Amino acid sequence: MRLCASSAGRYALQNVPITLRPRGMMPQAVAGPEIERLIQLLARMPGLGPRSARRAALQLIKKRDTLLGPLADAMRIAAERIVVCSSCGNVDTSEPCTICRDPERDPSTLVVVEDVSDLWALERSGAVKARYHVLGGVLSALDGVRPEHLNLASLVERAALPEVKEIILALNATVDGQTTAHYVTESIRHLDRKVTRLAHGVPVGGELDYLDEGTLSAAIRSRTAF
Repeated sequence: MRLCASSAGRYALQNVPITLRPRGMMPQAVAGPEIERLIQLLARMPGLGPRSARRAALQLIKKRDTLLGPLADAMRIAAERIVVCSSCGNVDTSEPCTICRDPERDPSTLVVVEDVSDLWALERSGAVKARYHVLGGVLSALDGVRPEHLNLASLVERAALPEVKEIILALNATVDGQTTAHYVTESIRHLDRKVTRLAHGVPVGGELDYLDEGTLSAAIRSRTAF
């Protein structure tokens, strides 16, 4: 609606058709196709929507020499050299990966994770100095993910190596994560290996009043001597 002046000098409201853009639709192009393609590709990144992608693209363009150019070179080199480690499933620029080639790693412990991001998170914590095995996902009936879709066969082969003594299941505390953990446990039961999982319960710095019932129950069941 808008205000329009009448012949008597008064204003009246008139209906004006308004076209609404569907939610999530990218706004009309305001730059050349190269810049628009950059924005669209950035918008596919996790945590970046159309507006955030435009701001990120503009920041890159403003800093072409110090940011956009070096980033483009780094991404080109990464695309050419990154490979998936045939042993553990990690991503690196060498085969086997840096972790698998590290002689200081404890070969008797194998940490099973869902994704490479989980491997990197554990490495940042510095809590374990072992070898890893990336499953590449978790079993999910809803998503149609079955055992043959994951790196489970190679996990059983690695767990059967004589130097391996313990398997740590560092999987998420979700229904699919726990289903996968049980499947892995059954798959390697015949190997007579020690199988452990990450403790579930009160996080460091957490307050009981803010925790859900499931977390509190897990914390009580996993209590330790003080």
